[in-house]
Amino acid sequence: MTQFTASSQTDDLPEAMAELAGEFHALPQKDRLQLLLELANDLPDLPERYEGKLDQMERVDECQSPVFLAVEVDQDDDRVVHLFLSAPPEAPTTRGFAGILHESLDGLPAAEVLAVPDDAPFRFALAEAVSPLRMRGMVGMLGRIKRQVRARTTLDERQ
Repeated sequence: MTQFTASSQTDDLPEAMAELAGEFHALPQKDRLQLLLELANDLPDLPERYEGKLDQMERVDECQSPVFLAVEVDQDDDRVVHLFLSAPPEAPTTRGFAGILHESLDGLPAAEVLAVPDDAPFRFALAEAVSPLRMRGMVGMLGRIKRQVRARTTLDERQ
């Protein structure tokens, strides 16, 4: 697995992700975890078409908790990405990571999602506050999101 280091660079992140990273960096470490919990609480419920159908979603094996995700890409010119993530309430850190990715990437064009650097999870000043194993989970979520976006846009182009 690739090793990443913490960074405060945000100029290569999508606007919403850069703003959120800036919010984390502006807070003392103890308050960063509180913001992460707020994002965990803001993670939207799954829509009816996925509710109770985790077998139709991809499991994120890098996460310690059972996390599932699905990606849909619109057929319009912008190829807008829609993210659906499920993480248990008893795993607030993991839900918070899912919340960061949902708030930062949902609704963006596919090209912007694919351009997100793989080390983006380390841009939120959280590596000092949570274990490396938990950070690996967020990296795994981002990698799987990008892989699904790439697969859906490539498949659609072939048809």
